Formats: sequence, structure tokens, C-alpha cells
Amino acid sequence: LNLIKLQDKWKKNTDKKTVISIASWKRRKLNQHLMKTLFQELDLDMKDQKVMDVYKPFSNYGTIAA
Repeated sequence: LNLIKLQDKWKKNTDKKTVISIASWKRRKLNQHLMKTLFQELDLDMKDQKVMDVYKPFSNYGTIAA
């Protein structure tokens, strides 16, 4: 939980206390894990532009909008 809070502050680029959704962070981390596993199985490079175009928006799939 504390690591998620630190990562949220880093992502928002602030030192102030903010309200975060733990459920959204869990969903985001699960999405990223599943996509990385899938791309590895398909032998796709994570640095490829097409892969990154899919990775970024689908990382937030199912999360609470900011």
C-alpha cells in the first residue's frame, strides 16, 4: 500500500497528499502484467511503437477515471 502511494505521488508529480483508488492501481498493475506476459508469449518487443500504442491506453482499462 505504501509503495502504491509513493508511485501515485511520483506519477502525479506532487508531494501533497492525494486521494487514490487502490482498486484502480491493482487493476492497472494486473493489466500491465497480463499485457507484458502476452507480448512476451507473442515474441513482441515492448519498445516497438505499435506495442506501446496499445500498452499505454489498455493499462488503464477498467480503472476509475482521474
